[in-house]
Amino acid sequence: MADDKFADEVMSNDELDNVAGGTAGQMADDSRFLNSLNGSTDRYGSFRTFWGTGLNEIKNAWASLGIKLDPNCGACDNKYYLNGQEITQEQARQHAMKVTGHYMTESEWNW
Repeated sequence: MADDKFADEVMSNDELDNVAGGTAGQMADDSRFLNSLNGSTDRYGSFRTFWGTGLNEIKNAWASLGIKLDPNCGACDNKYYLNGQEITQEQARQHAMKVTGHYMTESEWNW
């Protein structure tokens, strides 16, 4: 007999779509970078991004800069695309800084 006490704990497909992929650290770094770059996201820590907090906000912020973010899976690296070509997270940051004209070192955004 199935235990019904966990029935309410099952996530719907819509809820699963909002769970962050990539590593929580990558998503947290993205939020800190984008927040410092142009204020397009809040600053989220790894604990919050692990649970999907800010995922759509971060994806939309990258998209506004011409980068498609594919949060691949919970234990895998995020994937970043520029003009259909996969690029690294650092290349995405460099592109974003070029687009906005706001250049920063890591110590300026990662605080």
